[in-house]
Amino acid sequence: MATAVWAAARLLRGSAARCARPRFGPPAHRQFSSGATYPNIPLSSPLPGVPKSVFATVDGQEKFETKVTTLDNGLRVASQNKFGQFCTVGILINSGSRYEAKYLSGIAHFLEKLAFSSTARFGSKDEILLTLEKHGGICDCQTSRDTTMYAVSADSKGLDTVVGLLADVVLHPCLTDEEIEMTRMAVQFELEDLNMRPDPEPLLTEMIHEAAFRENTVGLHRFCPAENIAKIDREVLHSYLKNYYTPDRMVLAGVGVEHEHLVECARKYLLGAQPAWGATGAVDVDRSVAQYTGGIIKVERDMSNVSLGPTPIPELTHIMVGLESCSFLEEDFIPFAVLNMMMGGGGSFSAGGPGKGMFSRLYLNVLNRHHWMYNATSYHHSYEDTGLLCIHASADPRQVREMVEIITKEFILMGRTVDLVELERAKTQLMSMLMMNLESRPVIFEDVGRQVLATHSRKLPHELCTLIRNVKPEDIKRVASKMLRGKPAVAALGDLTDLPTYEHVQAALSSRDGRLPRTYRLFR
Repeated sequence: MATAVWAAARLLRGSAARCARPRFGPPAHRQFSSGATYPNIPLSSPLPGVPKSVFATVDGQEKFETKVTTLDNGLRVASQNKFGQFCTVGILINSGSRYEAKYLSGIAHFLEKLAFSSTARFGSKDEILLTLEKHGGICDCQTSRDTTMYAVSADSKGLDTVVGLLADVVLHPCLTDEEIEMTRMAVQFELEDLNMRPDPEPLLTEMIHEAAFRENTVGLHRFCPAENIAKIDREVLHSYLKNYYTPDRMVLAGVGVEHEHLVECARKYLLGAQPAWGATGAVDVDRSVAQYTGGIIKVERDMSNVSLGPTPIPELTHIMVGLESCSFLEEDFIPFAVLNMMMGGGGSFSAGGPGKGMFSRLYLNVLNRHHWMYNATSYHHSYEDTGLLCIHASADPRQVREMVEIITKEFILMGRTVDLVELERAKTQLMSMLMMNLESRPVIFEDVGRQVLATHSRKLPHELCTLIRNVKPEDIKRVASKMLRGKPAVAALGDLTDLPTYEHVQAALSSRDGRLPRTYRLFR
């Protein structure tokens, strides 16, 4: 009875309110929550009663240095603290195509494609991905000429699961016949794509290494040759893994994790673990030092139909000229890095803007002056025992000779007077690029892992910035002059009818002005 009375009273109140409300006219004024609380306080003044904000301060120093612990089996554990919910953890291995001299070339390429497949604990790649998804994780594997990297980014709370999964992926892969066959198809497709893509830079990089370090270490094929695809099987892979996937050649690196927790997980999953291939110690490890040879690699190819469509890319010939620099362990590595930044370059079209390198030498002296050149870019590849500084250029096949001469002139100018303004600009740009890249957690992870793998320690960003600031004009001139005394490496792709001979390129780089020797033709 009481409920019925309450409902009737509510209905009557509602009817009375509807009758009292005017049918037409502006709606009643609505009070916003902020307006009533702080009615007349300008945005430039702090709100009363609100706690004072505490902002982060920047003093150029990292408060948390990279911690490194070596386990009893030789495996190194390195970590860098970085606050946040997620972490990046991975295993880096001193393994890659440079160690394949005694094996079938292409094993590292196969292992990259086979990564995160079925293991002793996980029946398929899908199971691995589902396990990672529970912690918001993703995984990746990358191989280079000297390093193989397995990495996972996930929620820090799942660190134990992630390290256990990484240990299983690295040490206990099943390598089933079906997975190997699928990998053969993936490698075949990648090789076809490499030869068809409009951007030839990956192929040219492969060719320039092959020319510079002929048939040794970093000059060995990074991509699996087509003739080896059918030959690589589980037995071949195990024979390689037995020698190179050993604890003393590994680093477990983590960013955004507590070091003690990471070491505890490493001891749990990686200390005393018996790998799938049985052996625990390396038997036959290649310790060859890179031998720079110089030379030329030419691939004649019709590039006229590389990119068809309504706006096709014009037919271009691509040239890369390189000289031996130094390893990343030497003191001259920093001057070479500054020199590479000073050369800069890029494509003939760029949106410009700060930090794009529009005031680098290859833009000012080459692309801005020679409108017919489509590309001029400097690259610096550095390894633990050698390095390679090279310039890649692209132009119409009819202007190949002139393009090569422009490149050789730029190499000669490297050993001449260095303008202080351009040097300071290059140093500032290099430091800026370094610091901006190290804002990313995966980049910090790779930096930590690679440095600890190579040197057992890590130089912090502010230490590297100090080394960059200390580079003087005479340092640039010294390293460039030393580099120019070596033999060149040349890679050429496309229509090579007008390509100068290797001897002429070598003579130009030995001359005072970088000019190619004159050639005379009786008939054209």
